[in-house]
Amino acid sequence: MVLQSIIRGVSIYSVNNHLNFITCKFQYMFQMKKNYRHTCFIFLLLIFATTISVDARKHYHTKKSKIHHKHKKNNGGAPNCSSSPFPSHGFYPTNGSPIFNILSFGAKGDGVSDDTKALETAWEAACKVQGATLEIPSEFQFLINPITLQGPCMPNFVFQIDGIILGPPKVGSWPKSSLFQWLNLKWMHNFTIQGTGTLDGQGYNWWKLSQIDFFQVMKKSKNIPDMKPTVLRFYGSYNVTIRDVKIINSPQCHLKFDNSKGVKINNVTISAPESSPNTDGIHLQNTQDVEIHHSNIGTGDDCISIQTGCSNIHVHHMNCGPGHGISLGGLGKDKSIACVSDIIVDNVNLQSTMYGARIKTWQGGVGSVKNISFTNIQVSNVKVPIMIDQYYCDKHVCKNQTGAVAISNVQFNQIIGTYSTKPIHLACSNSIPCTDVDLIDIQLKPSTNYRGINQLAGLCWNSYGKSQAPLLPSSMDYCVRRGSGFVRGISRSHEHVCL
Repeated sequence: MVLQSIIRGVSIYSVNNHLNFITCKFQYMFQMKKNYRHTCFIFLLLIFATTISVDARKHYHTKKSKIHHKHKKNNGGAPNCSSSPFPSHGFYPTNGSPIFNILSFGAKGDGVSDDTKALETAWEAACKVQGATLEIPSEFQFLINPITLQGPCMPNFVFQIDGIILGPPKVGSWPKSSLFQWLNLKWMHNFTIQGTGTLDGQGYNWWKLSQIDFFQVMKKSKNIPDMKPTVLRFYGSYNVTIRDVKIINSPQCHLKFDNSKGVKINNVTISAPESSPNTDGIHLQNTQDVEIHHSNIGTGDDCISIQTGCSNIHVHHMNCGPGHGISLGGLGKDKSIACVSDIIVDNVNLQSTMYGARIKTWQGGVGSVKNISFTNIQVSNVKVPIMIDQYYCDKHVCKNQTGAVAISNVQFNQIIGTYSTKPIHLACSNSIPCTDVDLIDIQLKPSTNYRGINQLAGLCWNSYGKSQAPLLPSSMDYCVRRGSGFVRGISRSHEHVCL
């Protein structure tokens, strides 16, 4: 293995690191006068590596350049090895950053063999080296079973995905302990996922089971799980960047962040059929300081879902569709506390989605949603482009309750395009009205697929704020009422739990 590692890792710019390391080990073994067989073996390796070094230098000197190495010695004990050896199966390219190719750890890359162990071993090796890159090479497909890849790792760890990573295609083969997610990344700091490759959840067999059939089949078979996994989930992670990759065909949510901070998502493509149930694109929960931009998301549910505990989120220059649009919520389910603030969504195109810019809360919830801005949103054939729904219910009937998550300081500005059902739906709580809801420059026309009876504004209930022309349809001007200080006081009295 040592010999193979040297052959694999050797290069003109790194061979002296091997020589330095082997010489250091040889000196140390000789000084300690122990394990003479090992010493002899290392001595042979030294001779072999020296031969490689001579050949490499001959080629190198043709460019009239030299590599100088300085060796330090201690006056007793083990010698000071100033140059670190290669990690097992690692390779240092010319820029000095170590690369760990999954194929070097036993992966087959044929899309059929189980390469989970190889990924786990490669991850453990790369995690220990600063600036390491774990490489999933192009032109290979790697079948990976549910796995937790855990940190914290050394800084500037890069997961380079240029090939295809496949999830298990059979529903019944998933362990019951791994149904929350497929690839679970925990406690990662200063970490990047990038590349031209694809994470494919192979969720087709999960989607075949409709909501009704799913539970009927589940009761009859012990092999059918009672939940569906997310493709890629981050937990407790900081300063994470995801760029360029594709995430497709998740059994449920595609990309999820829980209890994380400092997230950047750029030029990512997330895709699943419009008919795939609950396949949200990006799901954020208890996560702050997030930027999502210049990406394309089209799934069977929300393109982006922002849940409780989220703040300072900026979504811009996005294409969304098909799907359910960009949503805050549902918030406050089962009388829970929900706190969401400082969300900016701008320069977004929504094509053939169910909703556009949406806030949805459950009756009976506690907390607040405040400082929300939807600006420069282009909609095309969207059923309902503007929505606040404080009566959200995913069942046929939900119990009426007086409590509500307070919604305040929400701006809908420059929402332009076409709708197929109605342009706006503001259904605010009877007991806690929505306050400071502004409608500015709204220009919405019926699409060619319009199914409404007339072009009325839609539903507008118990919302206070202001409107500013141009407004189309003009009846939208009556959707928000001028609010008094008393009305604002009612809303603010319910925000204290989020302070």
